[in-house]
Amino acid sequence: MSDYLIATLLIIGGLFIFVGSFGLLKLPDFYTRLHAPTKATTLGIGAVLMASVAATAARDGSFSVHEIVISLFLFITAPVSANMLAKAALHKKVPMRENTRNRELQKVMAEQKAPDGQ
Repeated sequence: MSDYLIATLLIIGGLFIFVGSFGLLKLPDFYTRLHAPTKATTLGIGAVLMASVAATAARDGSFSVHEIVISLFLFITAPVSANMLAKAALHKKVPMRENTRNRELQKVMAEQKAPDGQ
C-alpha cells in the first residue's frame, strides 16, 4: 500500500516540476516566468520530499524529520526570493509585456528615475 502512495506522490511531484520548468521556458516575460518555478516547482519538490518521508517511514518504521525541515525551508524561502527578484526587476525597470493587466504598475515604473549606472 505504501508503494502506491510513494509512486503517486512522485508522479504528482514530477508533473508539477515539469509544468514549472515548461512555464519557465515558455512564458513571455520575466515577471510571468517568475511564477512558474516559485509556485509549481515548489509544490513538485514538496511532493517529492513527502514521498521520501513515506519511503523512509515504510523502510525504517519511523518518520524522518530531515525532509520535513527541507520542505519548510523551501516553502519559506521560495516566495521571499521571488519577491526580492521581482522588486529588483522593478527597480532595474525590466520591461513588462505590452498586454499586462497591471497598468498602474507600468505607470509607476515609467515615472521612476533609472538607477545609477544606466
